[in-house]
Amino acid sequence: MTHDLHKMTCIEDLRQVAQRKVPKMFFDYVDSGSWTESTYRENSSDFQAIKLRQKVLVDMDKRSLASKMIGQNTTMPLALAPTGFTGMICADGEILAARAAEKFGVPFTLSTMSICSIEDVAANTTTPFWFQLYVMRDREFMRNLIRRAKEAQCSALVLTADLQIMGQRHRDIKNGLSHVIRPTLPNLWDLARKPEWLMKMANTNRREFRNIVGHAKDVHDLHAFANWTAQQFDPTLSWTDVAEIKELWGGKLIIKGILDPEDAEKAVQYGADAIVVSNHGGRQLDGALSSIRALPDIVSAVGSQTEVWLDSGIRSGQDMLKAWALGARGFMTGRAFLYGLGAFGGEGVLRALEIMYKEMDISMALTGHRHLQNVGRDILVKGTYPISEREQNETVEQKRRRIYEELYGWPRASLRFGTMW
Repeated sequence: MTHDLHKMTCIEDLRQVAQRKVPKMFFDYVDSGSWTESTYRENSSDFQAIKLRQKVLVDMDKRSLASKMIGQNTTMPLALAPTGFTGMICADGEILAARAAEKFGVPFTLSTMSICSIEDVAANTTTPFWFQLYVMRDREFMRNLIRRAKEAQCSALVLTADLQIMGQRHRDIKNGLSHVIRPTLPNLWDLARKPEWLMKMANTNRREFRNIVGHAKDVHDLHAFANWTAQQFDPTLSWTDVAEIKELWGGKLIIKGILDPEDAEKAVQYGADAIVVSNHGGRQLDGALSSIRALPDIVSAVGSQTEVWLDSGIRSGQDMLKAWALGARGFMTGRAFLYGLGAFGGEGVLRALEIMYKEMDISMALTGHRHLQNVGRDILVKGTYPISEREQNETVEQKRRRIYEELYGWPRASLRFGTMW
């Protein structure tokens, strides 16, 4: 396996191996978006359109990507995002991913819809992890989740705000994957062709949503779980609920799923210690902006008031470097680490982190910087990156001033009365 890992030079290499090893229904769950998947695709393609300025003959020695996310030291400004079904990509997947994150020095976030429970991960790690909360109609269950996360000494709560209702994901429907697997003949045949995955799953007792089964009222098996889940995502979730959750939690609160500057401002108003610019990996509102295109307006609105992070589309270290240059101060990635997990288990997650670190480090050096904290928008080629609406308006005004000066021979600013514009 060590030899195979050495050959993994980019996240796409891990994705291809995972596609061979992971049952189709679970791989497609990771590797797809909602409806036409346009937002899912643009999360990546909009990053690719941004170009970097290469600088030469600068001191590239003693580089550092070290940063902080909500006060926590990180080897690079990246956290593993909360992802459901992780323990079905690879047996005990959440535990393996959390250990890899701990070893590398980045935060791990456990999903409410995880296969391994809060207690499972806490018992198998030594570094505090983050817990992601879905708000359910059963508010007693929600309060108990928060209590359990506090007892496990989770160091931050991530509130996902963009899943009040579920976006339609065509591939999940066609594969018979909802919250409980439908044992169709194609699914059974596909499972039979994945012996390594089957063997690992046979050797664990973690094969159901252990944060929920046995904890939610009257949910003691998968059948009861399916009925419970179908009714539980709460479409009435509002900003007033955020205030209650923050008070119940009492610690660092991260709000994930922000795409609109007005929502970003409200998140700050309700006490978010960080916000995550995210479209749920293109899995909710198809046709929404890519995360990188939404970023500049949100940074412009609240970047001086809270930490602005970015999720959705982070597949490489260059993606992180470009988003950092545009004002993001932290990142989350889901698919990248899941591909590594599906390909090689915990070692694959560690390899994914190593790949992304190296890509970010080398790209930073070749744009003329040694320390991430000094990187700004000057590393990007003008005209290739998105800018905020405010800056677009400022640019138009500056152009008008220049034209006026060229036409009339004096700066427009010197006019005492009125304006011709």
